Amino acid sequence: MDIEKNIEGYVRHLGQQARRAARQMANTDSNTKNQALRHIADNIRSQALAILEANRRDLAAAAANGLAPAMIDRLTMTEKSIQQMATGIDQIAELADPIGEIQELRRRPSGIQVGRMRVPLGVVGIIYEARPNVTADAAALCMKTGNAAILRGGSEAIDSNRTLAGLIAKGLAAAGLPATAIQLVETTDRAAVGHLITMREYIDVIVPRGGKGLITRLLNEARIPMIQHLDGNCHVYLDDEADAAMAVKIVENAKTQRYGTCNTAESLLVARSRAADLLPAVAAMLLDNGVEIRGCAETRAIVKEALPASEEDYATEFLAPIIAVKVVAGLDEAIEHINRYSSHHTESIVTGNYDKALRFLREVDSSSVMVNASTRFADGFEYGLGAEIGISTDKIHARGPVGLEGLTSQKWIVLGTGQIRS
Repeated sequence: MDIEKNIEGYVRHLGQQARRAARQMANTDSNTKNQALRHIADNIRSQALAILEANRRDLAAAAANGLAPAMIDRLTMTEKSIQQMATGIDQIAELADPIGEIQELRRRPSGIQVGRMRVPLGVVGIIYEARPNVTADAAALCMKTGNAAILRGGSEAIDSNRTLAGLIAKGLAAAGLPATAIQLVETTDRAAVGHLITMREYIDVIVPRGGKGLITRLLNEARIPMIQHLDGNCHVYLDDEADAAMAVKIVENAKTQRYGTCNTAESLLVARSRAADLLPAVAAMLLDNGVEIRGCAETRAIVKEALPASEEDYATEFLAPIIAVKVVAGLDEAIEHINRYSSHHTESIVTGNYDKALRFLREVDSSSVMVNASTRFADGFEYGLGAEIGISTDKIHARGPVGLEGLTSQKWIVLGTGQIRS
């Protein structure tokens, strides 16, 4: 098939193959799925140089096309990240298989037993930008949960994704599973996305991973349920009972370890009673790291280098060495500010007060809420999920890092011994 002349037909063909493969994957035993995962991890390790070479081609093209620094950061692969990718797949192989698990089985007065069984979603369409590791992570998670997947990566990572997809296909085949269980959309034409997100007869759920523009487009055009987050405007709040050294350490890691990730802190709130004590050291650290500080009037009175912060700044995911800072009266105002401006991704409080920590955990409406820890921990690998397919800020079905359980559903089962309803 000439893909570019018949993109709709090509995407429909992928959907048909994925639906057939999904039926086989749903009935595949755990040992076979784990064998395939270990083959894939071994392939990635043995072909690390080929992956790096493909990634170098993508990076050269990205630089020539003027791709934003945050996107180039997400696109870049290293020997370490490739090893982490393989390790994540091995970890998924070691995790318990959720498929077929029966929960909450209980006997009713009629004598029947009623429970719920965990089952695959079916065919998962994954649309993502820049990050080639999503190709491996998503494939592994979908395979373990008995799903088939259609992967549509960004054009900027096409060579990296093709190389990884080839290694995944070999791993599936080595375990006797259909290579069509994990398919990469080979065209970079954006029309393919439009067809993918409307094929309800073949795809059961869409998982987007990308920038605000991509997510907004899918929210407007998709005809298939989605597991998504719009952006990552994450906060750190320094309480009036925060340890000063801990505050500097956590803010430094949350903001400066990497600028282009969705769990990077973009806003900093400081309790008014400690602002004069905490802000100078925190600001000095941020400035030493080349971070631009945009602050309220009280912040600028303490930090002379700070620029004025706008209302928009407090709601922005910068993905850059920029942070919005605000001095607040205390915990109540901090929680109110976060729930108003955050994207409900990840927020952290630094405090030595147990009761305040519990209030923050209860009242902040985000998918991950932390006490005395960096927001950078909001990640499937760090949460022990092996890998994640994304971080959901939705409240229905899956929330936070989406690992194995988030790629399954449950159906009711009834066990009887001949009962009839009277």
